[in-house]
Amino acid sequence: MQELIRQRRRAGFVGRNEERAAFRANLGLPPEDERHRFLFHVHGNAGVGKTFLVRELEQIARERGALTAYVDESAGSVPEAMAAIGRQFAGQGHRFKDLERLLVAHRERRYEAETAALAAPEGPSAGSMVVARAGLTGAAMVPVVGAFAGAVDPAQLAQGVDRLRAGLSARFRSQEDVQLVLSPEQVLTPVLLAELSDAASTVPWIVLFLDTYERTGPFLDAWLHELMTTDRYGALPATIVVVTAGQRPFDAARWGGFADFVTDVPLLPFTEAEARGLLADRGVVAEPVVEEVLRLSGGLPVLVSTLAETRPADPGVVGDPSATAVDRFLKWEQDPVRRAAALAGALPRQLDADVFRTAVECPEGEADVLFAWLRGMPFVSERAERMQYHDVVRAPMLRLQRVRSPRGWTERHTRLAEAFAGWRAETEADLPSGTWWQEEEWRKLRLAESYHLLCARPRTALATVLRDLVDACGEGEVVARWWAQALVQAGEDADADSAGAWGSESLAALDRGGVADALGVLLARGGLDTRGLAEAHRLRGVEFTGAGDHAGALAEFDRAVELDPTRKAAWADRGAARYRLGDLDAAVADLDRALELDPDYVWALVRRARVWRSRDEQERRLADLDRAVALGPDVPWVLCERGDALTGAGRYTAALADYDRAIARDAQYASAYASRGVCRSWMGDTAQALTDLDRALELRPEYVWALWHRGRIHLELDSRAQALADVERALALEATATARRTNLLAMRDALRDGGD
Repeated sequence: MQELIRQRRRAGFVGRNEERAAFRANLGLPPEDERHRFLFHVHGNAGVGKTFLVRELEQIARERGALTAYVDESAGSVPEAMAAIGRQFAGQGHRFKDLERLLVAHRERRYEAETAALAAPEGPSAGSMVVARAGLTGAAMVPVVGAFAGAVDPAQLAQGVDRLRAGLSARFRSQEDVQLVLSPEQVLTPVLLAELSDAASTVPWIVLFLDTYERTGPFLDAWLHELMTTDRYGALPATIVVVTAGQRPFDAARWGGFADFVTDVPLLPFTEAEARGLLADRGVVAEPVVEEVLRLSGGLPVLVSTLAETRPADPGVVGDPSATAVDRFLKWEQDPVRRAAALAGALPRQLDADVFRTAVECPEGEADVLFAWLRGMPFVSERAERMQYHDVVRAPMLRLQRVRSPRGWTERHTRLAEAFAGWRAETEADLPSGTWWQEEEWRKLRLAESYHLLCARPRTALATVLRDLVDACGEGEVVARWWAQALVQAGEDADADSAGAWGSESLAALDRGGVADALGVLLARGGLDTRGLAEAHRLRGVEFTGAGDHAGALAEFDRAVELDPTRKAAWADRGAARYRLGDLDAAVADLDRALELDPDYVWALVRRARVWRSRDEQERRLADLDRAVALGPDVPWVLCERGDALTGAGRYTAALADYDRAIARDAQYASAYASRGVCRSWMGDTAQALTDLDRALELRPEYVWALWHRGRIHLELDSRAQALADVERALALEATATARRTNLLAMRDALRDGGD
């Protein structure tokens, strides 16, 4: 049945003959033929039929025996795109088992890393958080690109990457796990290529279709370019053809030098002959009706198809100069219930059956029938199990409803906002308090709720949504963009200039300087309440810390504390900033205040313990760490922190007990092995010390501290060659000028000269 339906739909495909012919001919040329093209880029304005053409090309490819996969904006990253490709290939009998295994590992490791970032000893203001947030979304941050360009010092950012990598290396069992978090493409892509090579040996062609490229291109384009034009990830089978489709032409700066293997496919509105052909195929042949359709549609394929769908034969009232664009889309749909359902369905940005039932307000059975009808309309597309209207159709439908019935507009959007709020509350019930923003499903529901609140009552809802935008900035640039884009769209759809201006300025700031600039805009425009201002200053301080600007961070934390003295995180963040700047007394005062607000604040206890260490107040250090361990007895990094303090105090047996507990809870914790090895070396147990340090370096080969101490022990054992090898390896990794590098250089020189 599905195949018959596809054939019938294809039989009605009209136009784009040259584009189809060129693609078909290309599959008739061997890859070695200079006329063969490896990449087709379809581009044009919304509504010109890019997706229809891409789907037609996919059928042509399958007729030639090709293995095909289709990816659109439902994939939000390169790993998600790979997962979509793998699922579709599996459905065609080619399962990529190794890729599937690594994708599962990627999702698990990323979740572990995001969870660990919240509980790390450095806390949310750690110097590498800006890198962590970018890295966890797959952004290539070194060299600095995109929104961070010019806003973050590359050297400082590189150090942040190193610190983040070191933290992840301590947590995960292998460097592959670290790379799966920081640079998943580097691990996944070679496996994808190996799987593609195996599949290519069994099929004549493999064709990848990357649709809605204006949305997927920002994360796919650089990866695709490297995949096709370099051997960084391995060899790409020559029988692969890629088809991309988006609103904009290819980036000439990136692809301009490869025009000899790219076919550019610009799509324009239908010619009159093509439009007439489509109408004739739908049975619309009466000349007055055809002329009216041509006039109203302007040749835009989506409009031609929409107007032809019900096969109008009577042009009686056609030509009314006051007819709105919506009347044009639904002119020949006489059923008032269906017309009303089509209008109501335009209100949400995306539709599923539950959202549609809320929008149309009718019995469930009737809503299901209407939903099934709506899914067949040509201006509705399905992506990732949800539907959305074509932009050129949805916008005038919204305008019509807003102007025709302002109160009805408000009531409907309020009802939708309440529905999303209810679904959001259900999600919250299954999540630990304070973790909601980390959950993607919760964010989607909250974002939809915010959009409908803005549409219903833009003036009263704006403050709440701006406060959410602050919290979204705390989750990184990608999430912040979602909220800024919702403000822009609500501004357009509800004719709310203020919301749109906030969104536009926030997007421009994100493009210009990332989250720090966006928070600066939010602070400068004055639309936040006191608590929102305090949180915006705090988060901006976190961003400055990540960029290495500790003085700038301190100024932001000062303002956050001034605005909201009850915010424990602001006090703790300021204490950490003062510690980094060497103001130890002030750091203690701030951390004391954070702990007055929350005596069980583990991160503040550990941070204060580090200040006591710098002040050589070991009893206070151990007291804070004892309290932290009592609060988090199963947290490996807290146990190791106390173990290090006990080692420093010469209480080796007690320290070993903490390290043993940490390892029992996380057998892949490299830092625990390294610290235990050092502790054992001070106890004179050099054999066990070397065993522990060897294990630490198996888990984390770039662990400079472990190399330093292993080299020291080898030197004590008079194994000078092994000591020198460890020291030289450590020096190669410790590239920046630090006190440890100075000591390593001195140790290397002494070893080379034969001294002690």
